[in-house]
Amino acid sequence: MASYNRTPHASGLPKSSILGTLRATSMVESKTALPAEVIVSILDYLSVPDLLRFARTSSRMREMVYDDTRWVARLKSMGLWSDLEAKKRFEDAIRRKRDAAARMSVSGGPVSADKDGVTTIFDAAIEEERRMATASRPPQQPAATVDGFETLSLNPNQSTSPMQDPTALVNILKNVRSVRGHARQEFGKVYGALAPFYFDLVQAKTHTEPVVFKVFRDPERQAQMLSNLHVFSKSDWTDGWSQRVGKLSSMVTIFEGAVLREFEQGYEFWDVDGRMRRYAHVLHSLNGGSAATDLFIQKHPIFNDREELGNPIDCINQAPRDEITLEPSRAFFELLLRKLNEQSSNISRIFPQPALVFWSFVDKVREDVIMEYVTPLLDVAHDRQTALYLKAMSGLFEQCMQFVQSLDSPPGSEISIEDHTKATCLKVFEPHMDLYLQEELDNFASHAEREVHNWEQKLSEQDATVESFYMGGFNRQADKNDFLSSFKKVVMMPVSVLPNAFGSSKQTPTTTATTNPTIRSSVIGAPGSSRPQTPGLGSHPERSNSPFPAEAPTDELKAKAALMANRLEGIKGLFSIEVALDLVHVAQESLGRAAKFVRLGGQVGGEAREQCEAIFVALVKVLGQTHVKNGFAKAVDHLSRYNPREISDHSQTGVAPLVMFIELVNVGDIISQMIDVFYEQQLAAPKIADKNDFMDPAGLAKKKFEQMLDENVAAGLNKGIDVLMDEVEYLCATTQLPTDYNPPASSNGNGPPSGFDIGPTVTARRITELVSSHTKMLVGSTEKTMLDVFNGEVGLRLFTALCKHLKRQRISTEGAVNLIADMTMYFEYIRTLRNQDLLVYFKALRELSQIYLIDARHAKEMATIIADGDRFGGVFRAEEVYEYAERRADWFQVKRNVERAMYGLECQIM
Repeated sequence: MASYNRTPHASGLPKSSILGTLRATSMVESKTALPAEVIVSILDYLSVPDLLRFARTSSRMREMVYDDTRWVARLKSMGLWSDLEAKKRFEDAIRRKRDAAARMSVSGGPVSADKDGVTTIFDAAIEEERRMATASRPPQQPAATVDGFETLSLNPNQSTSPMQDPTALVNILKNVRSVRGHARQEFGKVYGALAPFYFDLVQAKTHTEPVVFKVFRDPERQAQMLSNLHVFSKSDWTDGWSQRVGKLSSMVTIFEGAVLREFEQGYEFWDVDGRMRRYAHVLHSLNGGSAATDLFIQKHPIFNDREELGNPIDCINQAPRDEITLEPSRAFFELLLRKLNEQSSNISRIFPQPALVFWSFVDKVREDVIMEYVTPLLDVAHDRQTALYLKAMSGLFEQCMQFVQSLDSPPGSEISIEDHTKATCLKVFEPHMDLYLQEELDNFASHAEREVHNWEQKLSEQDATVESFYMGGFNRQADKNDFLSSFKKVVMMPVSVLPNAFGSSKQTPTTTATTNPTIRSSVIGAPGSSRPQTPGLGSHPERSNSPFPAEAPTDELKAKAALMANRLEGIKGLFSIEVALDLVHVAQESLGRAAKFVRLGGQVGGEAREQCEAIFVALVKVLGQTHVKNGFAKAVDHLSRYNPREISDHSQTGVAPLVMFIELVNVGDIISQMIDVFYEQQLAAPKIADKNDFMDPAGLAKKKFEQMLDENVAAGLNKGIDVLMDEVEYLCATTQLPTDYNPPASSNGNGPPSGFDIGPTVTARRITELVSSHTKMLVGSTEKTMLDVFNGEVGLRLFTALCKHLKRQRISTEGAVNLIADMTMYFEYIRTLRNQDLLVYFKALRELSQIYLIDARHAKEMATIIADGDRFGGVFRAEEVYEYAERRADWFQVKRNVERAMYGLECQIM
């Protein structure tokens, strides 16, 4: 603020003008000594009486002291202020004001007319009436619990309490409200009620001097007041607060010790409904009752009688060798469950919060009893055998889960029984989880690799036995002499070529191989199924039905032919459904054990879920890369060695090795379905694996297995198509008679001979049956896309083979009827495949066969058909059709006329 001071002047001098007076005036400006921010910080460290004194100095200081945020901070320090409640009260007040204003606007009354209205313009008459009414009213001394600081003495050492109702003092903290703008009044209520007791207690020399123990005689209210004083001490920020809080804490400790001794005496006499219940409630009112809970748990006899619950090693000692029984552990958990459920009712009678005490008791039992039982058993089982350890871990976890879920918990717990179960089991088994999950995965992987290796070893031993049987029945020295003699003949060929070529009837080994019926019988007489079933686990390699014929072949050619037949027959046994099924069952058991721990949730549950997926990945890897892929590779190798010319019996509707390979494809499809069902039931259904996550390891492994299977099936089918086409070409070369398409002329020279069969030839029927039987085998065992590709490739390769075969024939006009019938049969078969692109080729082939039906006298029409490219749908060019026309039996008779008509040689220049 600023003030004006006049410069002193002598009284005798004449007065100067007004301007001179103003010039002589000096302005003096006074400023506060400290900034407002510093003053606010200082106020935070003043006691309440000092704050009230400070507020009386000026209106500005009063505003700083009465600032609502200062008192809200003190209430928050005691935990008595709720911003949510204050916001709600403020919004309710605003809403009430709006509703009142709305009602007044509807009624049309004046805003300032009624007595309770708000005066918006100063009215001297109304103010005078209010002043006189206030002056005439007798002075009243309001209660301190309502009015805040107004009735308090500024002397903190007052010895008499202004309170007349002790019950109100006990419940003072419960009545504090969170109202914006009234935090000072609410804190004043608390301060007026508790400050006298607080300052009296911190100045007491002994525990008998505090007034609080004289005003309140029963321990229940003494404990409540001490608890209130402890809360109030949190708002003590003035100098020396730590000494005062320490003195209060020492008094509380003395009081707590005395009450705890009373509780312990009641515990010794098991006075449940008497002293134990009373003093448990006193301690709960004091500081939550943790001391009573700890005493009850530590002195409980269940921790001293562990021998009665059982010996964990009995699970191994009472079981057969290399086995484990969990019957003793089940009895242990059942006995422990009965004991804990008995204590549940006692805890409900003693403690005011029985659920909290009960689960603290269960946690102590978990630490000192359950873990002391589980850990030694798991250690011993792991030292004995990994399989025992895995069974023990899974079984004990399941029993522990059932044990906690069966506890009769007192009501009032904020955590569900499921969460308690997870927390308890997690603490019991978490120290063993890393080792268990790794052992589970390693155990399954080693078992799977061992079983697949045993299977392959059995196949190798069986193949070696079969080869030894077939190849050991002839004299290799004689073979050596035969080889040397053959070599000598080759060297001396210029000398002996003429006698051997024209005079000798001895056949070469190749000729013998293709014509000797003895060798044919050895090939056909090879075992119809050298592997009647896939060798299962534990099956003896020597079966009762021997895979060998009665006699071994006596020469190498017979032996090799029989050995090839044996290997081709064994294609379908290159991998086993039994092995796959056994591995799936083992994986199901292993994954089922590990999946139990997924219920724990959190990090441990996530690790268990990852390990479950790792087990599935290991299953797919062993079955796919090690078992199925190797089997397909061997099958393709056996197919590549097949030679239809070494087989004499071609009367079957299918090529034996290709039929067996398709059976192998069916086995692979069954294994793929097993993997898919396993994934759906064991991983996708329990939400262990996410089907919608394209980066999920289990899903990636499954897709990789399916891709590998498709690739190997495609490679095998490609080789199978080669084998099938070799068989088709063999049938075309060996069963198609020259007279089928070029029958001899009849005796009268007109038309085909009597008895000539008009219709599809035997070769066409056999080829159609052969190809259709193989395409039908794949229906239902492979995907539609792969089936379409296979059928398309078979159709194109069949078209090529028929074209080559057609160029080797000589076709007459009479035999063209059979040719058209054959091509129509092929066309109708291709129609069943429902491949329109493929159907165009055979339609063109059918049209091509009609050029042989044209009589020689109509050479000009024949030339028109040959030159008509649209007639064949673009499949054959005119040059190619001309080549096929050259296979007519009467071509040399019609060639000149056809060429003249095609090339325009009949044109004349006019």
